[in-house]
Amino acid sequence: MATTNDLKNGMVLKIDNQLWQVVEFQHVKPGKGPAFVRTKLKNVLSGKNVDKTFNAGVKVETATVDRRDMQYLYNDGQDFIFMDLDSYEQLPISAEVVGDSAHFMLENQNVVVATNEGTVLFIELPASVILTVAHTEPGLQGDRSNAGTKPATLETGYEIQVPLFVNEGDKLKVDTRSGEYINRA
Repeated sequence: MATTNDLKNGMVLKIDNQLWQVVEFQHVKPGKGPAFVRTKLKNVLSGKNVDKTFNAGVKVETATVDRRDMQYLYNDGQDFIFMDLDSYEQLPISAEVVGDSAHFMLENQNVVVATNEGTVLFIELPASVILTVAHTEPGLQGDRSNAGTKPATLETGYEIQVPLFVNEGDKLKVDTRSGEYINRA
């Protein structure tokens, strides 16, 4: 058990027998009335986002989440196979749990796998990854009909918008949270 004063981003709470991850929180102390905590929560299993307000100091139940470093090995067609870096056990994780993270994972990449009571909850990627451009059209200088960007397909098959100067074979730094181009690596 923890209080609302102990909330942190990424913390997993157990509310109504469901697991909710704190996406963001804000302590609010109005001029009149008691203080409260405004939170944005994400359901760990369904991905649904909700806004919830707690009175300040209220006890909330936290879930025990085991975060382990694992290495992504390969996709066998329906499951993604990960290897525990400590015990070398291989763990299959379904595509529904991996979700959009699959767009940014390369073989032999290290990730953090979060589990609760033996159930895989989610996968945490680094904030940014470096991926190679597999295909993009050559950018024409002076073509500004689309604000200086063009589509590019990355080596994982994911398509993002990049500046006109990016060419095939370039290594790009991509934000894994938003899926946007950051810069050339």
